[in-house]
Amino acid sequence: MRLDASGKVSLDHIYTAPDPRTYFQALRPLGYRVPQLAKPWFEKTVKEYREAERVAEPRVLDIGCSYGVNAALLKHDLTMDELYDRYDGSGPGSRAALLERDRDLTRSRRPAHPLRFTGLDASAEALAYAHEAGFLDDTVNADLEADDPTPAQRDRLAGTDLVISTGCIGYVTERTLTRVVRAQDGRLPWMAHFVLRMFPFGPVEDALDGLGYRTVRIDEVFRQRRFAGPEERRGVLAGLAAADVDASGLEEDGWLYAQLYLSRPRHR
Repeated sequence: MRLDASGKVSLDHIYTAPDPRTYFQALRPLGYRVPQLAKPWFEKTVKEYREAERVAEPRVLDIGCSYGVNAALLKHDLTMDELYDRYDGSGPGSRAALLERDRDLTRSRRPAHPLRFTGLDASAEALAYAHEAGFLDDTVNADLEADDPTPAQRDRLAGTDLVISTGCIGYVTERTLTRVVRAQDGRLPWMAHFVLRMFPFGPVEDALDGLGYRTVRIDEVFRQRRFAGPEERRGVLAGLAAADVDASGLEEDGWLYAQLYLSRPRHR
């Protein structure tokens, strides 16, 4: 088992397959569920944004979107269990046939209240599948930790109403979020980020504060997934202890946990 610098097991290979089957088949035994737990919070945020800003079709940017999981849940009212069953390997054998089946789904299951989803991810393969299947309306294949967006990428980022993520903060930092905000030419999109407790959100919150945001942390904690094994458990618990985060009753019992941070412009 190879661990990354945070102590978590490295699952990089599941994000670069030509279709989502490897991703879902690797995560199902681990009980990965945070997108499902995040769904009602994202729906609530979208509803509040629509009402506050009077925007009929909000544009959502999902950072670290992989195969468009959050878009599938929010735009097409799918569940994680449905996605796990959909990509369990028992369906169409080829990528082309899988895509056609997913296009039928996205054409038939339209949201009652429309959303537009742009996915930002470093995996060209995951983005391509999610876009071709119809889960994502647009994509930005970039590493904004390392580089400023190109003019074309900046155009795709511009006009974002809501920025969401479910687990990428910690690998993605304030550098990416600052670049996303600066692509808006003065607008401040609302944000909702589910962040593993092992990663400090303070630097992100400070950067957003400097851009004009007020951030609130929700008291509830959210299970992300089970540990992949005892080695990962030891690595994560060591990281939490070093960060002075109390893991008793939570990670100590075998699950990774996330917290939700909501950031909105201070005038709201």
